[in-house]
Amino acid sequence: MNKENHSRLPVMSGKRVLSASSSESINSCSDQQPAQKKMRRVDSDPKMRPTASAAGTKRPLPPKRAVAAKLIRHTGAATIAVGPSRGFQKPSIASVAKAAPIAAVGGSRRPAWDLKGKVTDMEGKISNYQRKVQTVAQENESLKASVAKSRQKEAQMTSDLQELHTQLSQYELELAALSGVKEQLAIVSSEKVSLEKNLCNLTDEHKVLLGLRESLEAELHSVQTQLSVQASTLSRCQTTLRETQDTVRNLEETVARQTDEIHCGEMERRELHNTIQELKGNIRVFCRVRPLQAGGQSDHIQLPAHDNKALTLAKTEESHIGRSGDTQKSYNFSFDRVFGPSIPQKDVFEEISLLVQSALDGYNVCCFAYGQTGSGKTYTMEGGEMEDMRGVIPRAVQQIFQASKKLREKGWKFTFTASFVEIYNETLRDLLYTGKANKRPEHEIRKSANNEVTVTNLTYQKVNSEDEVCNLIALANQNRSTARTNMNDHSSRSHSVFQLDIEGENSGRDVKCKSSLCLVDLAGSERVQKSQSQGDRFKEMTAINGSLTNLGIVIAALANKESYIPYRNSKLTYLLQSCLGGNSKTLMFVNISPEADSFPETLNSLRFASKVNDCVIGTASANRK
Repeated sequence: MNKENHSRLPVMSGKRVLSASSSESINSCSDQQPAQKKMRRVDSDPKMRPTASAAGTKRPLPPKRAVAAKLIRHTGAATIAVGPSRGFQKPSIASVAKAAPIAAVGGSRRPAWDLKGKVTDMEGKISNYQRKVQTVAQENESLKASVAKSRQKEAQMTSDLQELHTQLSQYELELAALSGVKEQLAIVSSEKVSLEKNLCNLTDEHKVLLGLRESLEAELHSVQTQLSVQASTLSRCQTTLRETQDTVRNLEETVARQTDEIHCGEMERRELHNTIQELKGNIRVFCRVRPLQAGGQSDHIQLPAHDNKALTLAKTEESHIGRSGDTQKSYNFSFDRVFGPSIPQKDVFEEISLLVQSALDGYNVCCFAYGQTGSGKTYTMEGGEMEDMRGVIPRAVQQIFQASKKLREKGWKFTFTASFVEIYNETLRDLLYTGKANKRPEHEIRKSANNEVTVTNLTYQKVNSEDEVCNLIALANQNRSTARTNMNDHSSRSHSVFQLDIEGENSGRDVKCKSSLCLVDLAGSERVQKSQSQGDRFKEMTAINGSLTNLGIVIAALANKESYIPYRNSKLTYLLQSCLGGNSKTLMFVNISPEADSFPETLNSLRFASKVNDCVIGTASANRK
């Protein structure tokens, strides 16, 4: 009983200190006595008892204490939940407030005019209430501590109760399990009988398995015998494998030796190829006759059927001694190869394909076309768009890239750099320039310390395929200077020089080579009275004829083995210096027109070609490191 009363101790829900300003609310307590009486009547009814929560607990409060707590909240005082404490009930704050004014005035009221007395009474009341509030606050704190202890006890009891419930549940489960033990015992007994029967059966099976084991042991013995046989076979295979590995090593050594032999054979092939080219001459001359525009054959150009190196130029002249008969004068020429009008582009290139191969072998190669305007130089060098009409330049580029792919399998790696320059009126122009025309840079020909001729501010384009080179050639043709003359509707008015620099390296053999393939399309020579050039065309013709004349002078100086060669007389000879008299293999195409009115120009071209053919220069050497 004491524990129960102690668990129901009153709890103060809040602490509030009264001040002078709250005196009016305290006075109002005296006016609320009728409300307290009504409250007592309500408390007397046991059906109207409310339940109060004290600091979160679920225990119900007595009715009277709940009503007192409500009254205290209404008057503004600290809320107190009152509970019985060992049979003693403390007076409520409302009753104390009701009796306070009467005690203060001694049972009588002051007159209305005695304001000072009233103030004195009020101050006394306020001090009394403040003392009472302090007392109540202290009691409230003690009650809070009691409530906290009660809560702890309640939590402990709740946990104990839960443990008891848990144990009860376990006991109930054990009881249910024990109730089924009897039934299980009966089932186990029946299972025992069946297990005994199974034991007999298993005993019989065990005897059978023993017999099977003996047979398996015999089989295992035979397998072990086979395993020993296989082990001996494996040892023989390992011996064969070692022999095979030795054979493979020998084959690898043979392959390496054969690779060395192939490399030596390639070097020997290059040397023999170069020897053959030297026997043919480091400066070779091919002559090509253009077909007649009207068709048929020319009367004054004769090509022997049995000799593809000879050409006869014949002309009927009137007698100057008064005789009636005319005389026919013939001029015989002999070159390294003469191509008639019906020879296709493919056959023409086959004659120089070995020379182009020398460029990949590390030799400088130069090929240029010479002849009068309209004789077919550009067609020989560049050709047309059809496959069978392609000229020397596209076919040479195709051969270079195809051969480089084959040499790549032998350890060679090549890099190619292309450039295209034009000599127009003794001025150098970059045909691969793509900038603005008014911002074209100036170009100069310079010679390095190792006698390599270079052009300043020139576009040097790295190329990796034949298509890239063909695109550069198309761009150069668009930028090249051409004009219409009386001798040709689309005449080249400049010399174009296409150069492909080749650098090869065989890292496995520690061999490097460097060379250049130079393909030149010279402008056509012409006469003033025939071309009737005027203005800019006359200036162009003068520059063209002057550069070709200087080319003839250089060729003559080389043929005569003079000590001084005038390369610097023109930009053309200065640019082709390494091709004409340096370390290079040179081929010249002399193109002639079959028309009768072109006889003088044809004769001059053939005479110039003969001088070139008779020229002997030093032996070319490969640029290897």
